[in-house]
Amino acid sequence: MGLDQYKKKRNFSKTKEPKTGKSKDTGKLHFVIQKHNATNLHYDFRLEMGGVLKSWAVPKGPSTDPKVRRLAMMVEDHPYSYKDFEGIIPKGEYGGGTVIVWDEGTYEPIEEIQGKDAQDKYLRHLLHAGSLKIRLHGEKLQGEYALVKTHGMGENSWLLIKHKDEFASTVDITEKDKSVLSGKTIAAMAKNSEKVWRNDGDVKLLLKKAPRGKIPIGMKPMLATLVNEPFDDPDWVYEVKWDGYRALGFTLKNGDVQLLSRNNKQFNDRFYPIYDLLKTWKIDVVVDGEILVLNDKGISTFSDLQNWRSEADGNLVYYIFDLIWYDGKDLTNLPLKDRQHILESILPQEDDRIRLSKVFHSSGTDFFKAAQKMGLEGIIAKKLSSTYLADNRSGDWLKIKIHKRQEVVIAGFTRNKDTSKQFSSLLLGVYENGYLHYVGKVGTGFSDQTQKTMMAEFKPLIVNKSPFAEIPDVNKPSRFRPNPPNAVATWLKPELVCEVNFTEVTAEGVFRHPSFVGMRIDKKAKDVVRETAVEVKAIVDLDIPEKEIAKADLHAKAITPPKASARKTLLNPKDETQVRKINGHDLKFTHLSKLYWPKDKVSKRDMFNYYYQVAEYILPYLKDRPMSLNRFPGGIHGKSFYQKDVKGKAPEWAKTFPYTTSEGEKKEYLVGTDEATLLWMASLGCIEMNPWFSRISSPDYPDYCVIDLDPDKNTFDQVVEAALVVKDILDEMDVPCFCKTSGSTGMHIYIPMAARYNYDQSQMFAKIIVSLVHQRIPEYTTLERMVSDRKGKMYLDFLQNRPGATIAGPYSLRPKPGATVSMPLNWDEVKPGLAMKDFNISNAVARLKSEGDLFKGVLGKGVDLEKAINKAKSVFG
Repeated sequence: MGLDQYKKKRNFSKTKEPKTGKSKDTGKLHFVIQKHNATNLHYDFRLEMGGVLKSWAVPKGPSTDPKVRRLAMMVEDHPYSYKDFEGIIPKGEYGGGTVIVWDEGTYEPIEEIQGKDAQDKYLRHLLHAGSLKIRLHGEKLQGEYALVKTHGMGENSWLLIKHKDEFASTVDITEKDKSVLSGKTIAAMAKNSEKVWRNDGDVKLLLKKAPRGKIPIGMKPMLATLVNEPFDDPDWVYEVKWDGYRALGFTLKNGDVQLLSRNNKQFNDRFYPIYDLLKTWKIDVVVDGEILVLNDKGISTFSDLQNWRSEADGNLVYYIFDLIWYDGKDLTNLPLKDRQHILESILPQEDDRIRLSKVFHSSGTDFFKAAQKMGLEGIIAKKLSSTYLADNRSGDWLKIKIHKRQEVVIAGFTRNKDTSKQFSSLLLGVYENGYLHYVGKVGTGFSDQTQKTMMAEFKPLIVNKSPFAEIPDVNKPSRFRPNPPNAVATWLKPELVCEVNFTEVTAEGVFRHPSFVGMRIDKKAKDVVRETAVEVKAIVDLDIPEKEIAKADLHAKAITPPKASARKTLLNPKDETQVRKINGHDLKFTHLSKLYWPKDKVSKRDMFNYYYQVAEYILPYLKDRPMSLNRFPGGIHGKSFYQKDVKGKAPEWAKTFPYTTSEGEKKEYLVGTDEATLLWMASLGCIEMNPWFSRISSPDYPDYCVIDLDPDKNTFDQVVEAALVVKDILDEMDVPCFCKTSGSTGMHIYIPMAARYNYDQSQMFAKIIVSLVHQRIPEYTTLERMVSDRKGKMYLDFLQNRPGATIAGPYSLRPKPGATVSMPLNWDEVKPGLAMKDFNISNAVARLKSEGDLFKGVLGKGVDLEKAINKAKSVFG
């Protein structure tokens, strides 16, 4: 990466950070960890490599607990001499704040490699591969660590993980808070500097100005006034007008959390991922923001939010733009600029789904043009000196819309003759002086599914009498529609609110060319009034003093696409029956709270979400393979049965593979094809996935050979020992192999064959291997197939290698206590102490994020059997 980025970000006439520097130590590589209190407190982990310091920002700091995985974001390279830097980075400079050297020392790769240059070259290779395994010799941190690049969490995301060794501990190492160079804490370093930017100090001074107050439960947020055009003024700042639901977040350290709409309706269940994140904060705070769904370009659309039911429906984000109450202090009387400063300092930002809304000190007209160009809803202008006026529409906050848009009350619907639709149009109104007045009807913008959902809401609200002050003529002709349809009106209690776009308002007060945008669950019908834009000159003094106003750079700062991340969940945690469209097919999921693993409190919903999350990893091992369906419709303790034939039972879109029974009957296997097939199998109660070893394109030629270690009265440590013996023998034959836990009691070792040999040849090869294994450990292994003949010994099963045979595939759940997973392993993980329960439905997804697919070599280049057998003869005789 070099030092170009490092130098571009710094003004060395203002900061004392070093420009360059090289190591003089020819024998050892060095590392440093700097504690850095900038906008947020974090730790910078730096490794000498390639003549520079490769660097990662670790928000929560390193851990000595192997069970804890710390997020580490790779940043620009730093010069080697930066390892001794302590002191102050001035306010306004990149990374402004206080720095101490929290730990430092030497390090090397775990692999035994002699010489600094050779170690450096090998480490750069590991860095490129995305998996650094190192040994630290620091004053605080010692022993083995791994830095592993994540998959699906952004290109710069890594995890810092402590290995299990004699230095592992559950003690919080970050409580050792002093510099190993100066002996100072962050606070002491800051205090002893005359020109210090003390972020925490600024916040404390501002908080002293705020009075104490109770948490404002039940409050309603401050609202903005609609104005007719954008403007420029240095006393105002500008933000994006997000297209979502306004939401107030209330959190207390005791775990009491509420996520509420602007009219105090709970969003806890509806937007459960944001609610769950708020529960991790452990601070006393009330924040104001907007919940929305972002597309891949970082733009929000209200229709996506309205249809959001689970994390499979889009990237849910909570943009926070104001701070109302913090740590027992009422902040509403502080000016906006002070509230925003405190908010930026205290807001936890460890998850991309909760974001600080960016504020622009810029040209409002340029900002509006940029928002217009990007297709946003509009912009918000806020006066820097404004206080927070709860439940008040203030002239200190202004909104400028790009498109004409209005919330309206649904007071009825019409249905034209001979239509197949649920309704033809909605009859709309707004309140004026306490009466509901007709503003037109809308008949566009609905999908069939939206209409079905809305009609279910309408039915309980149907009434005989019109709720309008004057009954409208729903069949009135106009110059746009001289021959209106013969529509019949059905009236509704005026309780539901929706939003429409329109082009203009007629002289009669009716919206012209309206289009449905979505339902508004966050607003009360009685609060819906006609919104008319105020002349901006009536509110803002536009006699602007001569002062440069920065041009808006909306793309670079405010509109941030969601980070690439691993899948979350398919089904929300509330609804018992849910329908989801997968690969274009509607799948229905029912009885979602039913516990499939009762003792472990793991439900059907959890199983579906798991298979949805791991689909990209498991599907390569199911694709184009006939499946044996092992069904547990009542959970792991209920009745179970195998199903091979799906003829006439599978959906029309499902792919099948024909076979004929010994009695001559024509049957069909289900074929693993895509995500929809995977989840349809799961919906049948297929807890585990059992694919053939071969594909339908070459059904007699398996892609891999499997050695199944099936213990009887053996310990799992003996299974581990047997697996290592298999590995040793295959290593001596120069044959690659891959291992996984069975998820039940044993282990499976796979040898890639690439469909080059038939099942008989594969089985013969497996028999050679297990015979050699049995010769080495005959005291507790056996080749006897009959259980009664095994005498409690471990069965080295080679007979699985036959047409139609199946075993649980990689990443498959198993119907066993603990909701275990058949998990691929690195061979260095196969050692005494390994346990089946180490890999289960609760931790498998996180493991895949950090490790990726360890099994993909199974589907790679196959072995040369003739060469392997000849090598075996030469080695073993």
